[in-house]
Amino acid sequence: MQVKKFLEKRLPVISVDTKKKELAGQYKNNGREWRPKGQPEEVNVYDFINAATGKAIPYSIYDVGQNFGWVNAGCDHDTASFAVQSIRRRWRGMGSKVYPDADQLLISADGGGSNGSRIRLWKFELQGFAQETGLKLTICHLPPGTSKWNKIEHRLFSHISMNWRGRPLVSHEVVVQLISATATREGLKVFAESDKAEYPLKIKITDEQMSKINIKQHEFQGKWNYTIAPKSE
Repeated sequence: MQVKKFLEKRLPVISVDTKKKELAGQYKNNGREWRPKGQPEEVNVYDFINAATGKAIPYSIYDVGQNFGWVNAGCDHDTASFAVQSIRRRWRGMGSKVYPDADQLLISADGGGSNGSRIRLWKFELQGFAQETGLKLTICHLPPGTSKWNKIEHRLFSHISMNWRGRPLVSHEVVVQLISATATREGLKVFAESDKAEYPLKIKITDEQMSKINIKQHEFQGKWNYTIAPKSE
């Protein structure tokens, strides 16, 4: 219902989640790819992380109204700070240009993970984002066990996986390139950027900090549905 209302008003609606973390390196990637006969792609037998190539953490954002995806490929930790920074980067780079008159943003997210409904840091960081942009943020979390209904799963993640199936993700740069090369006949376009910033773990948000967040829970399942608005001066 919320999504329909926003789309009717031509306001931005995004579905967010972290795609499965990938080890960068000469590792097996499920799927098949055509190769010259007798020339198979050689990969490592074991999938221990390689300190030189590291890993890729694809925090992804799917624009429901525009049918395009944006992926922030991090290499540190999948934290709430990383999640909101990904939304921030996407808004600065593309969202604000596509929706120049928008004063609201709807975010559809899973109930757990770095953007979980119980994560204090997630709400604290969203308050900062709302304050910077002037956007009123409506967040709708999917209940536990229903993440498959998150549109990003079948409208973005599945196509990225099909695009790179059978191809070793040999480096962080290759991960970004393959994600950016994802497209469909239905018009899906995907953009990706690398994020080499550090996102520390175990950041604590105090009760006092939480009390300063301008958050309003909705009447229906308020723990999963709420609005965070900019604080008035």
